[in-house]
Amino acid sequence: MNDVSFLIGDVLVVLIEHQSTVNENMPLRLLLYITKVYESLLGEKNIYRSRRLSLPFLPEFIVLYNGKTPYPDETTMKLSGAFRDPGEIGLGIKGEAPLELAGKVYNINPGHNEPIIRRCKTLAGYSAFVEKVRGYEGEGKSREEAIRGAIKECIRQNILKEFLERRTREVMNMLMTEWNWEDALAVQREEGWFEGREEAAAEYAKQIRQAQEQNRRLEEEIRRLRGV
Repeated sequence: MNDVSFLIGDVLVVLIEHQSTVNENMPLRLLLYITKVYESLLGEKNIYRSRRLSLPFLPEFIVLYNGKTPYPDETTMKLSGAFRDPGEIGLGIKGEAPLELAGKVYNINPGHNEPIIRRCKTLAGYSAFVEKVRGYEGEGKSREEAIRGAIKECIRQNILKEFLERRTREVMNMLMTEWNWEDALAVQREEGWFEGREEAAAEYAKQIRQAQEQNRRLEEEIRRLRGV
């Protein structure tokens, strides 16, 4: 859902991505993220200098999974798994892929990785909030009703209370956008995108445009709420 990057002592870049669906393209997405982070830190033109640039050392890639599909407590996703086997196209290349990225995936659903969640109150609150949303949805409430109900319940129980009181509208927009995006992916699968049907491709492109427009409006709303 949200990606975050930051420096620790100018030596460590951490990228954290919240995911509510199992996405095997996360290593590729993280690769694209880290290149943007380095470009921002170093400046676009500095890469053309002859002297070697000093990079923040040892980037760490973390994915926090909170989806409904059963998933192990911890696993590692590697970019090398996405490359086609060179033998399939007649190349005799052997050994490790020259480009690699490994991301740690942690399941933060209730009952998983409890030592990690206990050490982070915010993460525990986030996990509890998502579980409450699902509980309301299980009672037959709409997505919007479930989110509003979970927000009220968490505030009442002092779970992420300060954040939810200040940013209720932002949370609503963010989670509704996520829901629509998952609907778009469902349409993609149901209508045979991977089979190359023209109608499915058109529908998928339409859903992408809608999701992009929703994200644009969300970003504007966040900037307004923050007074930027």
